[in-house]
Amino acid sequence: MANRADDMATLMLTSGASGRINALLSLRVLRSLWRLVGAFFLFFLLPFRGRPRRGVVVLLHGLNEHSGRYNDFAKKLNANGFKVYGLDWIGHGGSDGLHAYVHSLDYAVSDLKLFLDKVVAENPALPCFCFGHSTGGAIVLKANLDPKVQQRVAGIVLTSPAVAVQPSHPIIAVLAPVFSLLLPRFQFRAANKEGTVVSRDPQALVAKYSDPLVFTGSIRVRTGYEILRITTYLQQNLSRVNVPFFVLHGTDDSVTDPGGSRRLYEEASSADKTIELCRGLLHDLLFEPEKEEVGDKIVAWFKDRL
Repeated sequence: MANRADDMATLMLTSGASGRINALLSLRVLRSLWRLVGAFFLFFLLPFRGRPRRGVVVLLHGLNEHSGRYNDFAKKLNANGFKVYGLDWIGHGGSDGLHAYVHSLDYAVSDLKLFLDKVVAENPALPCFCFGHSTGGAIVLKANLDPKVQQRVAGIVLTSPAVAVQPSHPIIAVLAPVFSLLLPRFQFRAANKEGTVVSRDPQALVAKYSDPLVFTGSIRVRTGYEILRITTYLQQNLSRVNVPFFVLHGTDDSVTDPGGSRRLYEEASSADKTIELCRGLLHDLLFEPEKEEVGDKIVAWFKDRL
């Protein structure tokens, strides 16, 4: 019996050792497989994630909104090799100041110039482009009248730029300078949570006007006057524009005037200039049902100038 017990003990010990050896072998196999998977990820997948950047785009949003609204467009640019920098100009988004109050758009122009200096310094080997929507487009245009900025910027794209705004009652233009001094922060009407119809996509409108960083109130007197002032300045200096540009404007835009974009195209001195009037589209071109098509055209324009 003792021998049998010893034999059983021996068998049990042998069985246990064999199980541990098999377990160790299994761990080694798993580790080897994991190394192979890691090597595959490192050599085949990471190069696509770390694709070299081909250019830089500095993005300026329009009146009453913020740069975060353009995340989808920025991702499209990223996927095509462009780094994107967004700037919330004064009184908008995450910037300081009373919401949607702009004492002078020249402050925004100066801020853009400083921001461009920073971006170019961080990316000295990459061509730098600008994108501006609506009033952001007007800011981009005015900044690019500066010869120093022209040397830094390889081209600009403008959507629905505020070169000219849709006509309002003539008395507003007459009284705006006076009211902007006496009551600069005054609003003529109460907040409009439904907002101006700037897109034919109902979901895009809901997303915009439910965004807490989007100002839904009536335009402030001083801000409105500043827009009139910058559009007047641009119309008087369109012939000085010589940067390569691509301007897109919806023919049914009720906020900014497509005629202003036509004048820009006709009067600018730029040797490289393109205009596209998008039939039936409204103000927010990158939030219209055709946003993918619009975005693709913008990306293609940038890529053609690398």
